[in-house]
Amino acid sequence: MAENTPKKEVNIVIISDSAGDTAFNNAVAAAAQFPDAEINYRRYPFIISKEKLEETFKEIEQYPNLILIYSLVKDEMQIPVIRFVREHHIESIDILSPAVEAIQKVTGLRPQMKVGAQHKMNQKYFDRISAMEFAVMYDDGKDPKGFLEADVVLLGVSRTSKTPLSLFLANKNLKVANLPLVPDTHIPKEIYQVDPKKIIGLTNDLSVLNEIRRQRMISYGLNPDTTYSNTDAIKAELDSAQKLYDKLGCFVINVAHRSIEETAALILDHLGIED
Repeated sequence: MAENTPKKEVNIVIISDSAGDTAFNNAVAAAAQFPDAEINYRRYPFIISKEKLEETFKEIEQYPNLILIYSLVKDEMQIPVIRFVREHHIESIDILSPAVEAIQKVTGLRPQMKVGAQHKMNQKYFDRISAMEFAVMYDDGKDPKGFLEADVVLLGVSRTSKTPLSLFLANKNLKVANLPLVPDTHIPKEIYQVDPKKIIGLTNDLSVLNEIRRQRMISYGLNPDTTYSNTDAIKAELDSAQKLYDKLGCFVINVAHRSIEETAALILDHLGIED
């Protein structure tokens, strides 16, 4: 590198549910191969709550040329990280799972993680992580090809619990893609290529959906009486969705007064999968 040429700055952020020494040492070893880069290490150890994780996200998103290295075992902590790096187009490395999986394949032994978590990291665990990554990648119809690869496709108007249900089912090792339905908008052709049995149409009672949407607007400090919460508009959305469900011949679930767990149980039963 020329003497007066500024070094390329890289910010390596390390997030861990313990001390993070393993992730840090790996980062330092890798960075040693790039002596002409200016490497900044920013460590966030003992991140064991979603609140602390969200605070970390707010702080690190300001850094340019960011690489996020994380060592988090709990599912509920990994999901926000996966979503964060995808939404911000950040390079990321899960420092723990690939190495453990490789050793497991070679030895045939079942590894255990005793520090910072209470998981038995077997193949089912890695399948679950893969399913959660799939759910995040194909949330809200981001990429239509996901519908063809999914085990379950969720359709529904806004506020029918598509995303939380997707993640709950992913925790059951199912690859889930979902699509928000808006009247008079194009339905991806891939939806019509999916086995109807894999498609779940989510609906809701008009009065329940109206109240949910009004409360959502209030939580944002906005006027609750908008087109989004208008009963006539909601009825049009529900009717349009039902017409699509009828056309597809898919299984329909009314999520009104049902928990995520109850809705998921109905889906698993429909698919013939034991919980």
